[in-house]
Amino acid sequence: MKLLLTVGILAAPCWAATCESLSSLAVPNATITMAKQVAAGEFALPGRTFGSGPGMEVPFKDLPAFCRVAATLTPTSDSDIKVELWLPMSGWNGKYEAVGNGGWAGVISYGAMAEALHDGYATSSTDTGHSTPGGSFVQGHPEKLIDFAYRSEHEMTVKSKAIIEAFYGSAAKVAYWNGCSTGGRQGLKEVQRFPEDYDGVIAGAPANPRTRLAFATIWIAQANVKEPGAYIPPAKYPAIHQAVLNTCDALDGLKDGLITDPSKCHFDPEVLACKGADSNECLTKPQVETAKTILSPSRNPRTGEIIYPGLAPGTELGWATLGGPTPFSATTDQFKYVIFKNPNWDWKTLNFDSDVALADKVDNETSNATDPNLKPFFSRKGKLLLYHGWSDQNVAPESTINYYKRVMDTLGGETKTADSMRLFMAPGMGHCGGGEGPNKFDVMTAMSNWREKGQMPERIIASRLADGKVVRTRPLCAYPQVAKYKGAGSVDDAANFVCEASK
Repeated sequence: MKLLLTVGILAAPCWAATCESLSSLAVPNATITMAKQVAAGEFALPGRTFGSGPGMEVPFKDLPAFCRVAATLTPTSDSDIKVELWLPMSGWNGKYEAVGNGGWAGVISYGAMAEALHDGYATSSTDTGHSTPGGSFVQGHPEKLIDFAYRSEHEMTVKSKAIIEAFYGSAAKVAYWNGCSTGGRQGLKEVQRFPEDYDGVIAGAPANPRTRLAFATIWIAQANVKEPGAYIPPAKYPAIHQAVLNTCDALDGLKDGLITDPSKCHFDPEVLACKGADSNECLTKPQVETAKTILSPSRNPRTGEIIYPGLAPGTELGWATLGGPTPFSATTDQFKYVIFKNPNWDWKTLNFDSDVALADKVDNETSNATDPNLKPFFSRKGKLLLYHGWSDQNVAPESTINYYKRVMDTLGGETKTADSMRLFMAPGMGHCGGGEGPNKFDVMTAMSNWREKGQMPERIIASRLADGKVVRTRPLCAYPQVAKYKGAGSVDDAANFVCEASK
């Protein structure tokens, strides 16, 4: 006999289920395919796994005992959404943390789930409705595109909350979303489209708006083939990066290898123009133009309208991702399977005038997360914590700043949004981590203290590790403030910095 569960209108059960009994739980538009207890330190998973955000470091062997639930969700006849929900067998903190994905997904984010479980959360993740790499799954399957864009996350959330309540006998007292890159965009879609799903959303480096970001990557790719010799080989990146630091490192009054506020950095690649023979220490004339293109926004050639911001100064060591000899495949898939619906589409033919309007029309806010009216979410005392690395080599950090500003403008300015939305920019940090700057920080504690204790985050301490040891700490300040050195003490100690307005 099946246990009956009505998702959406659920009376709190008066009992707690066993892990195995969850396999017989009746969940609308879902089939539970596994419900089994995993002993402490016994979880092992073959194949590729990845996390979503800074500091996914908990090895699977260190996980506590948990109830592992897997399910297939079918909100439409063409849906095949795989999800997993992990429930601590003891020490549950009473909270739920869903974790986001990267790229086109196609896999469950086990690394991020492990981090959440280790911290006492019930946690879930989805493969976003498909199990293949890239965007080819979209071809001929419009419902699967919707599943990827937002429906898989929402359906997972609703079902996970209900199963949590059935297992523990009480609902999670608070629900959080934690994601970076695609996971950041997913978090924004949740806030905008389903404001009641979460009490707090952490959205790191949102790959958003997805269509405009795709144009920006082709903008760079076309620059590489604009004329012979335009491509910049990675062997030249260190020289470009050092030239940027020589120009802008000391702008904040401290020469420490980091550019605190790259928006104040006005670097001209012409300073590296070869005066003699070509070498790894200089740029040829065509390469100078390519460097300028990478650091400049993509624009409509007819109107001059900005399509998407350029990468920030300080990203040079990571230019290989978007500045390689061929376009970033995740981008070309967006055009091949979503916009033009032609697997043989040639990226060199992209029109930065007419095709932009076409792409926006085709997407129709399916995957783009641009709605700035977050009043429904904020009115529920929902908290949105955004973060982005200034040295992000994949997603221009200015895109997140622009969205943050649009939300403020829509809702009446910083005084109206300060206790609902915070943005933290991380100097020297790459895409969701990495880079030369402090790149490991505890966003979940900042969020939980904010949402549950009313402690509005003004600064978050970030660390940089070398050989497993902390070698530098630095405060990440609530935007638009930046970390300012006090003038005394170690520059590697966050205690010697204060948060001040950028000058």
